Amino acid sequence: MGRREQREQIFKLVFQLEFNDKTEMPEQMKLYLEQEEIQSEKDCTYISDKFEKIQEKLSEIDGLINEQTVGWKTERMGKVDLAIIRLAVYEIKYDDSVPVSVAINEAVELAKKFGQDESSSFVNGVLAKFSK
Repeated sequence: MGRREQREQIFKLVFQLEFNDKTEMPEQMKLYLEQEEIQSEKDCTYISDKFEKIQEKLSEIDGLINEQTVGWKTERMGKVDLAIIRLAVYEIKYDDSVPVSVAINEAVELAKKFGQDESSSFVNGVLAKFSK
């Protein structure tokens, strides 16, 4: 599984944060990885480790997003767009192995695939503020 596919799996788990209590997420993650039939231990470890790191820093990530957006606080954003932005902000701010341009590009691609018509533009606009 490539990084793009791993990132998509992480996005789907981050999206689930909107619908599950934090205490339920270890079990939800286990069920998700089984359901998706992710066979590779390496992939499972990468996905679960990165997801857990995002979950640990979620309030910081949301704070960063709220500082950068005008009129679009996290509570007001669509859940798909928010999950994509959270993942990308984590990669931009806390994951040195992912270049900023790659994090933004991958987020825009996720928005095109999973978001609404304007999602890719919205995600790109929000994340552009983090590239400066």
